[in-house]
Amino acid sequence: MRTIRFAVLTLVLGAALASAVAAQPKADSKPGGVVVDVVELRARVDAVDPAKRLVTVTGPAGNTVVLKAGPEVRNLDQIKAGDQLVVKHYESVALFVRKSGEAPAAGEAAAVQVAPRGAKPGVVMVDTVEVTATVEAIDYQKRTATLKGPEGKTRTIKVDPSMKRFSEVKKGDQVVMRMTEAVAISVQKP
Repeated sequence: MRTIRFAVLTLVLGAALASAVAAQPKADSKPGGVVVDVVELRARVDAVDPAKRLVTVTGPAGNTVVLKAGPEVRNLDQIKAGDQLVVKHYESVALFVRKSGEAPAAGEAAAVQVAPRGAKPGVVMVDTVEVTATVEAIDYQKRTATLKGPEGKTRTIKVDPSMKRFSEVKKGDQVVMRMTEAVAISVQKP
């Protein structure tokens, strides 16, 4: 899955990101927000080596990448040079303040769905990570917050302008970040 993510990110280098705010907080709710990025990319299949499970593709900016198809990729023999590889990458980040005093926590869930045998090759992968962190420092002018996670590590993040009521977040507040990444890959005839 890491190989596919790296390849997707490499191909995305020429593609534009579309950002939209997916949710707005209510007037009486805690500060927070959700930001969603979606990218759709089409690449041409240049070559397939079924024995080594390698697929060579060229993205819209002309960059060529060799993808290693893992054992979960079914029906590799159906992919031919000239086919179009369609990649849809979805990423959402939700950040919300929660009650103080609760211990920081972390969790992760993942799912993979592959094409049934005999169908066109394709896969959908979803990975969701949720981390609770404590605000260690905050810079309202630069819109940054330094967060300390459950393992004691700190990280400074840039807070998106779409996060409403950012000025109400204070040092010591607990925040919950839920990051979901989904990648859908399908093969289509040109």
